[in-house]
Amino acid sequence: MPRFSIIVPSHGVAGRLGQALDSVLAQSFGDFELIPVCEAPGSPADGVAARHAARDSRVTPVHAPPSAGLAGARNAGLRAATGTYLLFLDGDDVLVPGALAALDGRLTETGPVDVLYFEHERAPWWEGEPTNPAAPLLARTPDGAFAPADAPHLTGVSLPAWSAAWRRAFVAERELVFPEGHFTDIGWGGVAMAGAGRVAVLRSVVVRHLVRRQGSRLNLPGEHHAELLDQVELALVRAAGLGLSAERSGPLFEQLFTAVLKTAAHPRRLPSGRRAFFRRASTLYRRHRPAGFRPPSGSLGVQHRLLASGSYGAFAALRGVRRAVTRAVAPLPRPRGLRTRLRYRMRLRRPLDPNLVVYCAYWGRGYACNPAAIHAKARELAPRLRSVFLVEADQAHTVPDGVEYAVIGSHRYWEVLARATYLVNNANFAEGVVKRPGSVHLQTQHGTPLKTMGVDQSTYPVVAAASGSFTKLLGRVDRWDYNLSANPHSTRVWERAFPGSYEHLEYGYPRNDVYCTAGAGDVARVRAELGIPKGARAVLYAPTHRDHHTGFETGLDLEAFCAAAGEDVVVLLRAHYFYDRGARGNTGRVIDVTAHRCAEDVCLAADALITDYSSIMFDYANLDRPIVVYADDWDVYRETRGVCFDLMEEPPGRVARTPGELARMFRDGSYADAESAALRARFRERFCPFDDGRAAERVVRRVLLGEPPEALPPVIPLAERVPAPAAATLVRN
Repeated sequence: MPRFSIIVPSHGVAGRLGQALDSVLAQSFGDFELIPVCEAPGSPADGVAARHAARDSRVTPVHAPPSAGLAGARNAGLRAATGTYLLFLDGDDVLVPGALAALDGRLTETGPVDVLYFEHERAPWWEGEPTNPAAPLLARTPDGAFAPADAPHLTGVSLPAWSAAWRRAFVAERELVFPEGHFTDIGWGGVAMAGAGRVAVLRSVVVRHLVRRQGSRLNLPGEHHAELLDQVELALVRAAGLGLSAERSGPLFEQLFTAVLKTAAHPRRLPSGRRAFFRRASTLYRRHRPAGFRPPSGSLGVQHRLLASGSYGAFAALRGVRRAVTRAVAPLPRPRGLRTRLRYRMRLRRPLDPNLVVYCAYWGRGYACNPAAIHAKARELAPRLRSVFLVEADQAHTVPDGVEYAVIGSHRYWEVLARATYLVNNANFAEGVVKRPGSVHLQTQHGTPLKTMGVDQSTYPVVAAASGSFTKLLGRVDRWDYNLSANPHSTRVWERAFPGSYEHLEYGYPRNDVYCTAGAGDVARVRAELGIPKGARAVLYAPTHRDHHTGFETGLDLEAFCAAAGEDVVVLLRAHYFYDRGARGNTGRVIDVTAHRCAEDVCLAADALITDYSSIMFDYANLDRPIVVYADDWDVYRETRGVCFDLMEEPPGRVARTPGELARMFRDGSYADAESAALRARFRERFCPFDDGRAAERVVRRVLLGEPPEALPPVIPLAERVPAPAAATLVRN
């Protein structure tokens, strides 16, 4: 029997589940079982749990349907648990290092207890200082094990279920389960503490609770707030049945109705039925008020008295006075120049144009990436829509003929942004852009993440310093209605890196459609345009940006590589798009394709790819051509930038650490041997599930034409796709 059973519900938090499980498996104290509770087999969270179970036999996943809610997930974990003590950990929280050892040590000191409460840290993961809200409450308890009557303020109502260790035999004896519905922690905690006989506390942090930037789901508006009264009634009825003393029933009653009044005083939480909520709360108050109970002082005491008397009109009036109604003033947008600001504000008052779509890629670097692919498909499937591409002034000449554009910062730029119903971007629109009611923002992203992104960068000083305010970043995320994803891995990363209320679209990347629709003629055309000699092996070298460098560095002597790799090798050098405006020129067998407008064309032309940690590897893998990872500084990159997974454990092909090793792979052909193909196949399975040539169509039909998900083209299985052939393959055949 393990010392601890740690139950981790995962519904809706697959993006952070891996961190939660890792925090448990990294504990120095190892006598535990870890029970992730996932949705149906094959769900994103189930995949994360399965990978951890394959690595460690202490991980035993179980399943509970989303319809069962948090209560059902925890109860499923309870049924599977075999440990002496139960711990609950939300799937987006973590155990701090040494947590289990501290709990075991405390339990050794106190002997068996029914409940061991501990402190927790509330930590916003983007910005702000952590807090320890349980510390003042636990500081007022006896030092050793004690009876609940010795600390009557510790009712279990104001502390979540994951802030205590629960003796499993006690839970079974009392037949404790999490009550259905919302606010289940209040029902569980109130009932459990009412029946506990021996309690202790640990005055140190065990759980780091990552605060959702939108706040608790329980604080969002909705009819679910009526369920708070169900949990309150459950706790009060159970307490009455156990005959709690007035010393204990009084604090329990007061804390329960503090939660009730907090909801009743916030009309935003109850869009409707506020009077009915108040009426039922008043009935419960009068029915269960302990003898001799005295309301608290101050404004809260006034609310208690109004609730006891059922005076909803007076309560609503008091609430209105306290809110001090003020006129909401919209923030002033930030286009430069008073005249431009006034023009923009005027345009915002006009109706949205239902047929206007605005696109932007890479902060105006031109007609490129997913927005360009969606634009092209929209012209085919939805010709009634008028499309405008946003570009910087020095890139206007690169926009293809027939594509309408607006220069960023111009009057026309702000005019189309104010009137467009649809806004499509692979980065973010300017901070001053207002998200109008009825407008639809689609974030397409521009790569599959290996490096940390968004708020996950906050713990990496070099990156965080260059990223600016994460709060402002998340303000821009709040404008998103849809977020495009190329694979389940990306979905999980976006979920935690860009927390928001948008909908994930797992449709693949439209820019990658060409890899399944292009033919031999397209490959030959692009190679000719780039000046690749006939019969040459064209190797694309695409290193990523390094935040700890001040400019572009190739990291490799490319002429020396060509000389050592073989007489038929030429290198296509493509620097990160941050450096796409610097002309380096061609030298010898090195062709600089950084400034070429279309990355997809360059990939089509290449017979193989060499990259370090660039996301281009995920796109290029769709072509099913050889990939080599040149990882001469992996440890430095991982420490300075942070990564989402260990590329060295799951590479898309062979890995080289030195220039000599890299050249040898191309000289002896091992870069394209059977082992390389096997690694690539596993990589494609994980990262290329949706890129089947029809991603753009799915996006246009769903977002711009409003078709339901079930009407969209199904994804073609990976094994049935026919990628564009490599030139080397054509020559051999």
